Amino acid sequence: MKKNLLNSPQKSNGKVLDALFAEMILDKAIAEFRKAQLKEEIDRTLLMKNKEEFLKLSSELKQIS
Repeated sequence: MKKNLLNSPQKSNGKVLDALFAEMILDKAIAEFRKAQLKEEIDRTLLMKNKEEFLKLSSELKQIS
């Protein structure tokens, strides 16, 4: 009689690893998107000569870089 391999530990571990890998990719994509957003906002604050906002955004960019 055949064993049911669909619920084997190896399949479960593979699904967990796939889920972790997908989560890592999404986290990286979100971080890269936020960095790009911050850079655009920093450029805007420089044009507007808004030092306070520039310092705030620069600090946030440093934290996620």
